Amino acid sequence: MASKAAKPPVTPDFNIVIVGQSGRLQYEAILFAASLRAHSPGFSGRLFVAEPQPGPAWAADPRMRPDDVRATLERLGAEILPFDNRLFGQSYPHGNKIEALMALPEGEPFVFFDSDTLVTGDLTSVPFDFDTPSASRRVTGTWPKIELYGPGYTQTWKALYDRFGLDFESSLDLGQPDEFWRRYLYFNAGFFYYRCPHEFGARYGDYAGDILRDPPPELVCQSLDPWLDQVALPLVIHSFGGRRDALPEGLLDGEITCHYRLLPLLSARESDRVVEVLEEVAAPNKIKKVLKQYEPMKRMIYQGRGHKVRALFDRDNLPRREQAIRNTIKRNGFWMR
Repeated sequence: MASKAAKPPVTPDFNIVIVGQSGRLQYEAILFAASLRAHSPGFSGRLFVAEPQPGPAWAADPRMRPDDVRATLERLGAEILPFDNRLFGQSYPHGNKIEALMALPEGEPFVFFDSDTLVTGDLTSVPFDFDTPSASRRVTGTWPKIELYGPGYTQTWKALYDRFGLDFESSLDLGQPDEFWRRYLYFNAGFFYYRCPHEFGARYGDYAGDILRDPPPELVCQSLDPWLDQVALPLVIHSFGGRRDALPEGLLDGEITCHYRLLPLLSARESDRVVEVLEEVAAPNKIKKVLKQYEPMKRMIYQGRGHKVRALFDRDNLPRREQAIRNTIKRNGFWMR
């Protein structure tokens, strides 16, 4: 009797969380939600837009406004999820991605995305193993910055692993040279995932808070703003048995999603496909009416400035350093954020 072909593993239902608050992030959240609905219609989990609440951690109300922003997100199937800041807040808004996790449903797999992300393909096709966490590898060696007479990469990272009782040696990519930044576990915090947001969020908050309050002596020359979330993230992932190669390359931050960061950078360096998705999901009148309230989107998307930026660059021969891209855009008077 012929054996049946093994079926590919089925990715379980999972929730998605992004952060939305007053200013740029609330409009980016609309683009994310619209692109998710357009390009991953089979997604059956819940989309949460986590919203920090006013309190001592904020000088001004961080909630999304006006009302049509909230109404647009809800029309796109998003659930607005309030949370309180107990660790960070205005002093370190990147910490919202850490604190928001504790407001999610406990025990349900989640994927966090930065709000400045577009969904360009079917998220349900990504073979997540939620027991083996990972994060974005679209990253450059931004941290630590090695000083001439200061600690090197090994000494700096090992001090952090030792602080939390983690095995440092097993985190290394031994195929990379000693004292080269890629040898050490380092992620972009633009996306990450795990089987339970409360387990992940509690440990992420503990590690990040401890590093901020009492950094090891080896970090004396290092800045933690804005890098704290990316310093703590690999430690958390390693502590849960995660690894750098838990997902196939080319899906997230590739065919399925694009973490564009800022619209001028999207116009300068991302693929034609990403630009098409941006313009497609921003086109409906109900969405356009809201997004045009935000001046950078009004100019970049609807008044053609994005195409003027795009004409400045050859996507097959981009400057190696992002700063050079930024400088070219600024020299031509097109920079916005």
